[in-house]
Amino acid sequence: MEQHNSSSLLKNYNRLPVQFVKGEGAFVYDANGKKYLDFLSGIAVTSFGHAHPHITKAVHNQVDKIWHTSNLFEIELQEKVAQKLTAQSNLSKVFFCNSGTEANEAAIKFARKFGDGRSTIITALGGFHGRTMGSLSASAQYKLWQGFYPLTPGFVHVPFNDIDAINDSIDEHTVAIMVEPIQGENGVIVPSTEYLKQLRAICDANNLLLIIDEVQTGMGRTGKYFAYQWAEIKPDIVTLAKGIANGLPLGAVLCTEKTAAVIQPGDHGSTFGGNPVSLSASLAVTELLTEGVLASIRELGELLIQGIKEFRSEKIKEVRGSGLMVGVELDASLQVKNVMKELLHNGVVAGTSGNNTLRLLPPFIVTKEEIKLFLLTLKKVVSNFSQAEVKQLHQTEAGGH
Repeated sequence: MEQHNSSSLLKNYNRLPVQFVKGEGAFVYDANGKKYLDFLSGIAVTSFGHAHPHITKAVHNQVDKIWHTSNLFEIELQEKVAQKLTAQSNLSKVFFCNSGTEANEAAIKFARKFGDGRSTIITALGGFHGRTMGSLSASAQYKLWQGFYPLTPGFVHVPFNDIDAINDSIDEHTVAIMVEPIQGENGVIVPSTEYLKQLRAICDANNLLLIIDEVQTGMGRTGKYFAYQWAEIKPDIVTLAKGIANGLPLGAVLCTEKTAAVIQPGDHGSTFGGNPVSLSASLAVTELLTEGVLASIRELGELLIQGIKEFRSEKIKEVRGSGLMVGVELDASLQVKNVMKELLHNGVVAGTSGNNTLRLLPPFIVTKEEIKLFLLTLKKVVSNFSQAEVKQLHQTEAGGH
């Protein structure tokens, strides 16, 4: 892709010099016609791959009818998708917005309204809840805060997977605990199996709300409809986005009846949230996300994780994850961004997160053969990554092109 120094775009993204112009199944194609295996899915978004016929048909049909009417009026698709989500979550009410950060902003507001004077929310160090000011302040990653002080007050940050730190932080101002069931942006960090159960018990004992951020883990990514279901608990608030509409902008907040009861007309809203086009894609996703698909996600995830572990390479420090959400922490001798770029050069799209961790988020429709192709490519890249750091990353990507 040609680089333009005079681009009119804000330079808030460090973009790779590749432009994808077509997608089909688990593959994407760049502007030069090169084919890539997509093991990132737009960061856990296109969970059913590209150009899925059922989703594509649903969106086309809706576009031909009506795009937008506003939340001043009834929208039948919102009711249909909400019923699907409440049935799967055992929660009662749904609010639709446009993104994960909007969902988390809404969750923060709902919790504070519920608190009736209590406003402090406990979150976990390394967590990521978004980049708008409230969600940024909830995200305890110091590097994200630089240049944006003062932060929104009312958040206390404690180590992830540390119950004692949670208990020590509760006071008369505390209204909620907000965590991800797996920290995606922090390197796919998986807590102990009892962590969420203990948080639920703490919230029950102290009249606190438990907010589970499922923006990345929800909608089947870990092999359950929602990742908190592995712990067999019921949160008070759940936030969703990413895979909820397979690439169209949509977020959602799911609430218990007691939480929803405090929200009145005018307390919150969204102009575009829950528009019919995005909802048509989301309804199609819920129709595709069957128990059989969830079982397949668990099986494919195990195949992927075990396949990486079998490399037995000293350059791979740890493999962790759940379902098709996998983190591969590399030895300090490798730079994960260079490995990611070399995978891209070899026709595989992957991501990075946390401490030198390769992030893998393949689509749910990936095949065993495609996983084997990925494993062969990863093994080749990791094994060869000493030949003068792959000729200094192909002479720094041939001068930037």
